[in-house]
Amino acid sequence: MSAARRQSHTLGRICQFLLAAAMLFSFNTAHSSEAAVDPVDKGVDVLEDSTPDGDSRSSETSAAAEELVQPEAVREYMGPLADAVTHADGWAKPLKILGTEVGPGTSQRLSWSATELFEGVPVSTPVLVANGVLPGPTVCLTAAVHGDELNGIEMVRRIFHDIEPKKLAGALIGVPIVNVQGFRRGSRYLPDRRDLNRYFPGNPNGSAAARIAHALFTDIISNCDALVDLHTGSFERANLPQLRADLRNPDVVTLTHGFGAMVVLHSASTVGTLRYAATRAGIPAVTVEAGGPSQLELAEVKHGVKGVETLLTTLGMTRRTRLWGNPEPVYYESSWVRADNGGILLSDVSLGSSVRKGDLLGSITDPMSNARTEVRSPYSGRIIGMARNQVVMPGFAAFHVGIQTDEVKVIEEDTIIDVAEKDAGGGYVDGMSE
Repeated sequence: MSAARRQSHTLGRICQFLLAAAMLFSFNTAHSSEAAVDPVDKGVDVLEDSTPDGDSRSSETSAAAEELVQPEAVREYMGPLADAVTHADGWAKPLKILGTEVGPGTSQRLSWSATELFEGVPVSTPVLVANGVLPGPTVCLTAAVHGDELNGIEMVRRIFHDIEPKKLAGALIGVPIVNVQGFRRGSRYLPDRRDLNRYFPGNPNGSAAARIAHALFTDIISNCDALVDLHTGSFERANLPQLRADLRNPDVVTLTHGFGAMVVLHSASTVGTLRYAATRAGIPAVTVEAGGPSQLELAEVKHGVKGVETLLTTLGMTRRTRLWGNPEPVYYESSWVRADNGGILLSDVSLGSSVRKGDLLGSITDPMSNARTEVRSPYSGRIIGMARNQVVMPGFAAFHVGIQTDEVKVIEEDTIIDVAEKDAGGGYVDGMSE
């Protein structure tokens, strides 16, 4: 063997050793960090939705520790959102976004690049823009902030397919796939296992998640007067189509009224979520939760599309009639009912079912002993979220109950839900996240 070949062979062996050592270190570090995070659950969740998962907890806790840019007002107050069209006069102006001018009465498909792959190839995702012929508010639609939430992607596609810019007042901006890296992998998270919806409004000098969040917020969200963030349940859980909204904000209330007959759950947004950052920056925002992850559910998609199109009509941006049935309730409290035993979960209720205190929600059967335990509702209310039938562990959040209350219990003080504080204080509900 020549000296050059021996040198090349030796360098190759060294590189293999270093790569194996790095992988082992990464594996040990990841598992030790997950085991260290064990938030205590008090059993009541009046805030959010999703699931218990080691990865999500470690990711969200690290987000709380990261220094994020504090959201500030990005635009001057334009008056009540509901009056944005009626108070406007003249003709619409070109909409400047992502270095492009979209003229009145036209639509364009633009490209937004928030980050790049390790080899320097940009990662881009489409941005759909429709600018109306008349002035009015600019409404933003975002979907797939979590990469496995597909229903919102189809909602954005259908809404823009039906929009006619020449019959539109104001503008509509849609980002069908925010987390394009997670979407390509079929994963809720970014490649580094961070939950993007815990890093808004981001930091241009922070982690990959913080940088993507900052780019989205600066390049796109800052152009909006209102935001609708489209989500689903996570980790094999599905949500009844519903709005998550902070009902202490009048413009947010205007948005919820505009959706027609859709369940509303009052929730103060969590620090780091897109809804929190947008509202703090003076952009009223709501979250639409509909269905579950990793599959397209047409009934939920149609419900969400109908709600958004009704909102555009209510704001005076379009002229369409959307007929709804009876008004849906507003819930000011909710709670997840958890499994006390491990085994096979089989539900006896469905999404939207009304339940009374003590009603049977489902059963959990031990596949080895065939022992069966019942899961009963501790509240009267309605099933607004639930786990799909599956094998569960003790403590698994199985049924989300919107609780009937006799009085409006909107919290008056300006409560800010900080992931780190709730984790330390024992009140954080293991990633029940939008």
